[in-house]
Amino acid sequence: MANIMIRQAESGGLTFYLPKRDLEASIESIEFDTPEKWGGELKLDNGGSYYIDPIAKPPPSAHFPARQAPWRG
Repeated sequence: MANIMIRQAESGGLTFYLPKRDLEASIESIEFDTPEKWGGELKLDNGGSYYIDPIAKPPPSAHFPARQAPWRG
C-alpha cells in the first residue's frame, strides 16, 4: 500500500501526489464525495485509478494509505 497526498489545487479541484513515483495528477472523480463518506476509487486525469478506504471528509490537505485500483476495461 502506498502513502499518497491529496490537496486542494489553486484551480479548485483536487491534486493527487504519490511521492514514491513522483507522480502528480488531477483527480477527475471520487467514488464517494459527501461529508459523511469520502473516498473510494479515485480516477486521475492521466488514466490511473487508486482506491482509498472511505472516511468522513478530510481537511483540504491530507495523507492517506492507498492502493492501485483494479483495471476495469
